Amino acid sequence: MAETANPRPEDEVVDIARDLIRIDTTNTGDNATAKGERAAAEYVAEKLAEVGLEPKIYESAPGRASVACRFPGADPSRGALLLHGHLDVVPAEASEWTVHPFGGEIKDGYLFGRGAVDMKDFDAMLLALVRDWKRSGKVPPRDLVLLFTADEEAGSDYGARFMVERHPEVFEGVTEAVGEVGGFSMTLPNDLRVYVVQTAEKGLDWLRLRATGRPGHGSMLHDDNAVTRLTRAVANIGQHDFPVEMTPTVRQFLESVSELTGVEFDPSNPDEAVAKLGPIARLVGATLRNTANPTRLNAGYKTNVIPSTAEAVIDCRSLPGRNDELEATLKELAGAGIDFEYEIRQPGYETSFDGALVDAMAEAIRLADPGARTVPYMLSGGTDAKAFATLGIRCFGFAPLKLPADLDFTALFHGIDERVPLSGLKFGVDAMDRFVSRS
Repeated sequence: MAETANPRPEDEVVDIARDLIRIDTTNTGDNATAKGERAAAEYVAEKLAEVGLEPKIYESAPGRASVACRFPGADPSRGALLLHGHLDVVPAEASEWTVHPFGGEIKDGYLFGRGAVDMKDFDAMLLALVRDWKRSGKVPPRDLVLLFTADEEAGSDYGARFMVERHPEVFEGVTEAVGEVGGFSMTLPNDLRVYVVQTAEKGLDWLRLRATGRPGHGSMLHDDNAVTRLTRAVANIGQHDFPVEMTPTVRQFLESVSELTGVEFDPSNPDEAVAKLGPIARLVGATLRNTANPTRLNAGYKTNVIPSTAEAVIDCRSLPGRNDELEATLKELAGAGIDFEYEIRQPGYETSFDGALVDAMAEAIRLADPGARTVPYMLSGGTDAKAFATLGIRCFGFAPLKLPADLDFTALFHGIDERVPLSGLKFGVDAMDRFVSRS
């Protein structure tokens, strides 16, 4: 009887991504309602063990599970490379989608589902790659530490931060890390593709504002109203125009794009250059300044009762090294009588766009997509990299995807009908193979 041939990684990546999407790993931010992470971790562990690796599952709370393993390399004296992805996803309302968000449906050349780009696509690329290498006997140049985490979508306390704080031995010898959100292609006005490598990300400053006042009857004259005080503070913050503060990463990105396209970049007015970038302008524009967006309000319990307290939540994102500056501005805008309490406060991160690992990324992209270029950029959101950076690990976002020029890729993150092109998944495995081989 003939032996069954091993699947090619570019074919297996689609199946693995589809399987992962079908495991509902919705992270609500509440342990009582978050689900599926343990099942996803067990699936990943099984895929790794099947080819001879030795994964271990780490549970930070019931059901909140991450999985890690080490793939020994040819030169153990070199610093290890951490390849990481998260298994949780944000909630999805099925009635808003054209397909079921956890159905893993394939149509029109795309794989649909919550997590298709954030980030079960990269999880699948890593699994397909290492499974192929183990089956074929290929050895990485240095040790690889593979880590698939819980809880990235709610601040990483039960995932990456738990691993860093409680299981630092997993990261022994790790000097560099690669994860989301970078490596995807962006088509410039002259039809040149550039692949953006994340070398920086903004800080995460989720802030709760609380106002107190004198409670009373809604029919009376009242000059000490907590709701009035809070809403004035929220309006001042939400309408504030934060000044441009260009970091080295953003400046290098805009200078590179200007050089490649001929679009003039005026350092005194970077918004003008960003506006010409197309769909990615929303993401890049948010990295030119601190941001603070009110997202939730809560006050009162009856129409005719003036409450004693009122609360609001502000989603603040600070530029690297600017979180104290942001807080001072917000307190000035809020005015007197407003208490500040952080739900999450994690500083931003930035590294330089240089070194052998960056060269390996550029070479991998050049070989996979001749004529394309890599450029650095800053992510306006956040990733698990913030946790790993506390160990002195140099972190990058490089999850390669070759995308159609007309696809508004950044809108798919946490969006309706999240999807990834099948051709992009297959491209990603090929590019990661070339990259890890040179890392």
